[in-house]
Amino acid sequence: MMAAKTTLRAADLPDNLHGLRSAIEQAVPHGMSPKTRNHKGRDVGSWNNPPPPVDAAWARLKGEFDEICRKYPKLRGTNNYKHLGTLGSGNHFVEVCLDEEGFVWVMLHSGSRGVGNAIGTHFIELARQDMRRHQVSLPDQDLAYLEEGTEHYDDYVEAVGWAQKFARINREVMMHNVIRAMREVIPLAFETHVEAVNCHHNYVQKEKHFGKDVFVTRKGAVSAREGELGIIPGSMGAKSFIVRGKGNPESFNSCSHGAGRVMSRTEAKRRFTKADVERATQGVESRKDEGVIDEIPMAYKDIDAVMHAQRDLVEVVHTLKQIVCVKG
Repeated sequence: MMAAKTTLRAADLPDNLHGLRSAIEQAVPHGMSPKTRNHKGRDVGSWNNPPPPVDAAWARLKGEFDEICRKYPKLRGTNNYKHLGTLGSGNHFVEVCLDEEGFVWVMLHSGSRGVGNAIGTHFIELARQDMRRHQVSLPDQDLAYLEEGTEHYDDYVEAVGWAQKFARINREVMMHNVIRAMREVIPLAFETHVEAVNCHHNYVQKEKHFGKDVFVTRKGAVSAREGELGIIPGSMGAKSFIVRGKGNPESFNSCSHGAGRVMSRTEAKRRFTKADVERATQGVESRKDEGVIDEIPMAYKDIDAVMHAQRDLVEVVHTLKQIVCVKG
């Protein structure tokens, strides 16, 4: 997640926000072609010819990636360079929001894209191979693990660290391009990154808890150390929150990263219609077609209830209400 406050106020925005959404959609590749769901080939959500900011950002990543690919050549053929600065699909989004004082924020959600998925998939298979090689009996192959001190373990720690770096830079590039698109639509001069947060979720990090050095995997969670800023988004059409962590040790200094689903995508598509999406996202400039039914707000938990349940983990700094939402 990344969020940045601007000096713009609600009154500075155009009355019709469709042009702003269109400009953002043109500035940030988004979505995914059905044929690429097996992570092969270029998809509509990648660059055809990456612009100079993507080239500059990739230069910060290329050396480490080349070293990873030297050991694991299969990863070179993944979507990597051309996915940098792109959104993806599913619950990834770019939003323009208003805070409680009417200031305009830009908020976006995306991660390590195709290459991050490929790294995870590749090392999961290596872990399964290691289990078979060492004749480790597991009740389920999905419990396969990489043993500390082995080559694959060390290589995975290196590769996942790189993927998380990719994710952070990916968000920075997208934010740069979104702000540039906004400047093309909004004739007023304005400043950005007045307050900015760029935080991982669904990631792993080495930390110290209860006197021990451990790896903390935050799945559906974000770091909430004392004083640390974080982002907790609601669903499409709901509100989101900029929060400050309270550093609760019982949660390993963590909080939830969002509302969370109450039903599967398949169930949401079965239960709701395009008309339901239109009603649920009234007042938000966004897609309202069949392709986003699985992201309808009713498929997610009530964000207010989620925030109340974790009041001992974070305090709310800003409440954001989206007025433009771009989905993949």
